[in-house]
Amino acid sequence: MGCQEIANGKGSHRKWHNPTNNKVSTAPDWGSKDRAPGTVRAIIRELGISRKDFGSIK
Repeated sequence: MGCQEIANGKGSHRKWHNPTNNKVSTAPDWGSKDRAPGTVRAIIRELGISRKDFGSIK
């Protein structure tokens, strides 16, 4: 989606930057574990990515 990892956050989190709109979000990094759908929705909303562009969230 064009976002870039800019830094490791606290603990098991990573910071992401969307260069298209200059928005930043912190996302959990739990290895291979899936993120809750609400967490994914919040992250894409914070990064300014449309749900249509992102695709379905299970």
